[in-house]
Amino acid sequence: MMIPNQSFFFIFFLSVIFINTLASPTHQRDALLEFKNEFPFNASDPRAPPEAPLSSWNTSSDHCSWKGVTCNAHSSEVISLVLEYTYLNGSLKANTSLLKLHHLHHLTLYNCDLIGEIPSSLGNLFHLRHLNISDNNFLTGEIPSSIGNLSYLSYLDLSHNYLVGKIPSSLGNLSRLTVLDLSDNPRLIGEVPPSIGNLNQLKIISFYSNKLNGTIPSSFANLNKLSYLLLTGNQFSGGDLPLILSNLTSLSYFDISDNHFKSKLPSNMSGLHNLEVFRVNSNSLIGNVPTSLFTIPSLRLVSLSENQLEGPLEFGNTSLASELPYLDLASNNFNGPISESISRFLKLEFIDLSNNSFTGPIPGSMSKLVSLDDLNLSYNKLEGRVPSFLWRMSTLMLSHNSFSSFEELSQAVVNGSDSDHGSNSFQGPVQFDLGSNSLHGSLPRWICKRTSLALLDLSNNHLTGSIPSCLMNCTASLGYIILRNNNLSGFLPDIFTNATKLRSLDVSRNQLAGKLPKSLINCESMEYLNLKVNKFKDTFPSWLSSLESLSVLFLGSNAFYGPISSHLGFQSLRVIDLSNNSFNGTLPQDYFVNWREMASVGEKDGFTSSDGIDTFMEHMGGGIYEDSMDMMYKGVDTEFPLILLMFKAIDFSGNKFTGRIPKSIGMLKELRHVNFSRNAFTGSIPSSLANIKNLEALDLSHNKLSGNIPRDLANLSFVSYLDFSHNLLQGPVPRSTQFQRQHCSSFEDNLGLFGLEDICGPVHATSGDSHQSEEFSSEEAEEALSWKAAAIAFGPGVFCGLVIGYIFFTSHKQTHMVHGKARLNHPGGIISVR
Repeated sequence: MMIPNQSFFFIFFLSVIFINTLASPTHQRDALLEFKNEFPFNASDPRAPPEAPLSSWNTSSDHCSWKGVTCNAHSSEVISLVLEYTYLNGSLKANTSLLKLHHLHHLTLYNCDLIGEIPSSLGNLFHLRHLNISDNNFLTGEIPSSIGNLSYLSYLDLSHNYLVGKIPSSLGNLSRLTVLDLSDNPRLIGEVPPSIGNLNQLKIISFYSNKLNGTIPSSFANLNKLSYLLLTGNQFSGGDLPLILSNLTSLSYFDISDNHFKSKLPSNMSGLHNLEVFRVNSNSLIGNVPTSLFTIPSLRLVSLSENQLEGPLEFGNTSLASELPYLDLASNNFNGPISESISRFLKLEFIDLSNNSFTGPIPGSMSKLVSLDDLNLSYNKLEGRVPSFLWRMSTLMLSHNSFSSFEELSQAVVNGSDSDHGSNSFQGPVQFDLGSNSLHGSLPRWICKRTSLALLDLSNNHLTGSIPSCLMNCTASLGYIILRNNNLSGFLPDIFTNATKLRSLDVSRNQLAGKLPKSLINCESMEYLNLKVNKFKDTFPSWLSSLESLSVLFLGSNAFYGPISSHLGFQSLRVIDLSNNSFNGTLPQDYFVNWREMASVGEKDGFTSSDGIDTFMEHMGGGIYEDSMDMMYKGVDTEFPLILLMFKAIDFSGNKFTGRIPKSIGMLKELRHVNFSRNAFTGSIPSSLANIKNLEALDLSHNKLSGNIPRDLANLSFVSYLDFSHNLLQGPVPRSTQFQRQHCSSFEDNLGLFGLEDICGPVHATSGDSHQSEEFSSEEAEEALSWKAAAIAFGPGVFCGLVIGYIFFTSHKQTHMVHGKARLNHPGGIISVR
């Protein structure tokens, strides 16, 4: 029988043996090998690397020399395990052998293809100071609350996974934590626990791209060592920003963009003397912007766009030189003149003040901003002359204002040799958008000096005179020429010999005349050509069919004449408008055989197509370009808003075509809009039209068509507008929901038609009264002309692109309008169309 002291020493002796066994090199090596074997390598997996991961982990070498392993120099205990880009392709087990590494200080399993859940047993690695299990896209489950037991932890990164649930409040126990990164876990929800505000050693909090909501805890005001706070891309709705921000005096990076914050900014922000980045865009912030924000000399970026901030804007008087290069205040409610004090930010390179209510002229003091290269003042109420110093920019957006004229340029500025601006003033691609102003006079010839011009938009102004031939100097780089809706006259100059990059040419709604320049055949990248509403007098330009990328061709409302070639091969054409010309002759029955794009059916006509929205956004580079289009409806050329959708359409209305409508029209199975009205077509309506299953609008009115309306047209379930009026049709009107919803006027002046009782009523259906075509009541007209817009898109580069479209007709559907513009949400950002 042992005496008590002997028992104590015996137990102590066994404990020493046990601890030494756990810490022995052999035990540490075996624990690592067990961990390796928890992830069996499957060489047949297509994602597997050429050789097995952790192949250096074997008994032929000291475990302290293995990849990612660091040991204590004296005891050989594993104190750090760092595995990055290691293909484990398995889950961490609840009893993982890592638990045997009792002295582990640092654990990183970055981008290791881990799956499953984070085991709560990791909370038993009590000596951990650094834990990084980020970038494992298939790692799911909740954040274990047991992590709150790791009292020595100073670094925690669980970002870029697929974790779910709420942030455990136990993380507020990690009193030594300096970095907390839970970002990009798109199923992480709920409110931020107030206990996080107890971690007064925190320097970095990153919670971006989750689904966190609620308010930011007021306890965040305790985090006076916080340098980075990133909350962008969540669903936060509020928080006491004045209180919190006023106390975060160490803050250098603050980003709460893309949330739903409803708050004011602090009235005094001068205490944030280390602040470099301030991003609060895309929220619902209200009130004024404190002048003190702009007096912080360390600022590098300010983004306040897409809020409800208001009032005149003053930039304050800073005694220190500002280093601010980036200023974005777009889409707010700022008013009054642009302050002359903006010139104090001499390092500014980017300014966006668009979509506000700024008034008056552009301040002359901005000429001091010699580094400014990108300026967007569009959608304001600015007026006066466009200052000459702006032409040194590479991106100049001044559209939708009230500018009246161009200030004359000195020859030095035109040649790019102004001593104030350096010799590189005109280097790189240049984009000028001055559309929708009140500009008068002729196109300034100095534009021709910008040989790297990529976009020129002077549409919707009052410009006169001719298009200068010297634009040939720019056409080698030009991707977009948009001069629509002016008073330009003369000929379209023959300037396109080197225009191989030109993707869009829009000179519609001018007074241009003569023939089309044959040099257009060199525009091998051309996708969109709009010559509508001019005075062009020429035969049909069949030679344009050699442009393999041409998708949209608008020649309507000109003086084109003569027959159309029967050998067309517009393989990429999606939309063609030949309306209101003097084209004549017959169309062969096989006329549409080679129009392959309109006949194609497949993924490429949807939003996942290679030539659809992905290409559009890629070309746009994340920017937007706004446009609208017009098409004929009931003899009225009308402009409509556009939404980014794909469609295909044909409009041959208002010409002198004779003979039968080609039966090959039925081969164009992807058509949405067909208009052959106001011609002299004869014969029967081709039954092949019933093959166009997605047809939404069909207008065959004002012809000499005879016979019956094909019964199979009743099966066109998407049709919302039909017009067979003013023909020689006879027989029964097909019975279907689509036909019954049409107005009586869609069938008028066809004395042989019968079965109209359900559409016109018994009196009108039998009387033959010529007055049965009375105008719609205002209520009926409003319903019949509710539009659903569809469009095809093309994009040029940053802040470029083109959206065009056509209209088909629906009931009780309206394009959602915001401030006169239709808007469509998209992952690349907001796309606006007018």
